[in-house]
Amino acid sequence: MTDDRTIPEHDVVPLLEPREGIPHVIQAPEDLAATIRAFASADGPVAVDAERASGYRYSGRAYLVQLRRTGAGTALIDPVACPDLTALDAALAEAEIVLHAASQDLPCLVELGFKPRKLFDTELAGRLLGYERVGLGTMVETILGLRLEKGHSAADWSTRPLPEDWLRYAALDVEVLIELRDVLSTQLEESGKREWAEQEFHSVLNAPAPPPRADPWRRTSGIHKVRSLRGLAVVRELWQLRDRIARDNDLAPGRVLADSAIVTAALESPRTTRTLTEISGFTGRSARRHLRDWLAAINKARMLREVQLPQPTTPGDGPPPANRWADRDPVAAKRLAAARAVVAALADEHRMPTENLLQPDAVRRLTWEPPEEISDESIAARLRDLGARDWQVDLTAHPLAKALTRLENKGEI
Repeated sequence: MTDDRTIPEHDVVPLLEPREGIPHVIQAPEDLAATIRAFASADGPVAVDAERASGYRYSGRAYLVQLRRTGAGTALIDPVACPDLTALDAALAEAEIVLHAASQDLPCLVELGFKPRKLFDTELAGRLLGYERVGLGTMVETILGLRLEKGHSAADWSTRPLPEDWLRYAALDVEVLIELRDVLSTQLEESGKREWAEQEFHSVLNAPAPPPRADPWRRTSGIHKVRSLRGLAVVRELWQLRDRIARDNDLAPGRVLADSAIVTAALESPRTTRTLTEISGFTGRSARRHLRDWLAAINKARMLREVQLPQPTTPGDGPPPANRWADRDPVAAKRLAAARAVVAALADEHRMPTENLLQPDAVRRLTWEPPEEISDESIAARLRDLGARDWQVDLTAHPLAKALTRLENKGEI
């Protein structure tokens, strides 16, 4: 990363207090209405952030929403007390909303009825500009010369009342977000990447919700240790039971039962509650409440007929893992290597991560099943089908077509 865009360490100043002090948390309808009027009458972009309780609660809902706009100051809204933000959404319909890592916060904001129409994502802008570290605290420090304290990012924001130091942290998260946006916007203009950023922001705003995962229990950490189909059945039954308990009690699944306990139970297949409690993870308060249920789930897996057992893997709709290509399809492996080299060189030229120039999944799918006739036009059409934006297609279609054609001409594919 270039040093000329960053503030030297010795010039960094701690940002300790919000300029107007810590705002009171808005919980009453009349206070929310007054805040909406204030923000609607102010001008310029609106900085927005949301705090969730990941790691504590099952849902991804917001437990605090922070806003800041020049002329209106900072507002902290309790979405538990004020769960309907459609009036705020309507009042700010024409405003540019500034978020950091917008894809993380947009789902919980949309749940509240707040859906931006125009977005500036400071993290995504930083990636396009080639900043190596794009966390909010790091960017504020290196670009603005201000140090944010980040000690409460993993806190349980469902706590009520929220401690004052948490509220201070929350207010500071939007304190200089607009200033950061302004600097990044200028840099995007100067580097010729503003239009690229606009296309990326539009894509984030209009991205469809991801489809439900098939067999989500297969993502249990450590499941690779389970070699038998019967053991996989134990993982599945325990995972599904844990998920039901977690959902019913709005608890993060890991707070009900750790993945490591599920995997150990699958390996040891305990037959009594005593042997079950000998496994670390089943002795915690949440887990002990359901000892009989856990044991019943294990016994259910033990009694399944062979045809009811899960298979080791489930086929996906895309290409296999890239490390298997050389064995399964050596020609495709050569295409992938050539395409990756092209994307890496272009990303380096334009000073951005390769995954922001072109999604790795798009590169894999393109090279696993390329068009029958390789040309700039056919590669461009395939990339668009795979979700690439126009600016990405403009930069990559011709070099990719050229590289794949070269392989064909050499007789390597």
